[in-house]
Amino acid sequence: MIDAYYWPTPNGWKISIALEEMELDYRIVPVNIGRGGQFEPDFLKISPNNRMPAIVDHDPPGGGAPVSVFESGAILLYLAEKTGKFLPSDLRGRMEVIEWVMWQMGGLGPMLGQSGHFRFYAPETLPYAVERYTNEMLRLYGVLDRRLEGREFIAGDYSIADMACWPWVITYKRQEVDLDSFPNVKRWYKGLQQRPALRRGYEVGREFGRPTGQWDEEARKNLYAHPNPGAAR
Repeated sequence: MIDAYYWPTPNGWKISIALEEMELDYRIVPVNIGRGGQFEPDFLKISPNNRMPAIVDHDPPGGGAPVSVFESGAILLYLAEKTGKFLPSDLRGRMEVIEWVMWQMGGLGPMLGQSGHFRFYAPETLPYAVERYTNEMLRLYGVLDRRLEGREFIAGDYSIADMACWPWVITYKRQEVDLDSFPNVKRWYKGLQQRPALRRGYEVGREFGRPTGQWDEEARKNLYAHPNPGAAR
């Protein structure tokens, strides 16, 4: 059994999708990031960066004590290695998938996150920040569109690279991205929507709500960066 510390956001959806695609037994442990769940001492023992998702695998490969993993990219790699699914075993194919998972972790996720922050959550409009991150977001859409030209998936067969990127493209309407300008991304995105396991993963935690683009004062306090985890409590 895997405990998945989770809230329904793009980074959370990566893991719920992977768990469904890999047919793993798991239970959801909600981490309400708008109410400070990421700062709870027990959670910080698992995820010292006070960010979700994180997992605890009570049946790790080789047995022994439970294994905890934080950072969504590391979790995807761990689950793929545990199951032998969605990560090629040959060197070149494996590295190709890992490259694109890292691309998502270092580029697509952070830049779309910053674009969304300055568009919807910042307490005041900062035109420079909005323009800077919007342009970078569109550049990254272009990178992904060129990558998908003539390809069904990002790296060979369907893989954790697709699972990493798809949940961030979900935000395209909210971010006012014209998906028709990126036809290969649109084809890929719409195609993956038809996967039953992906759909199940996306629906996990729907009862908790969905990102709305609005924060109340408590959420603003908990979701802004703090110099130390205790600063938000």
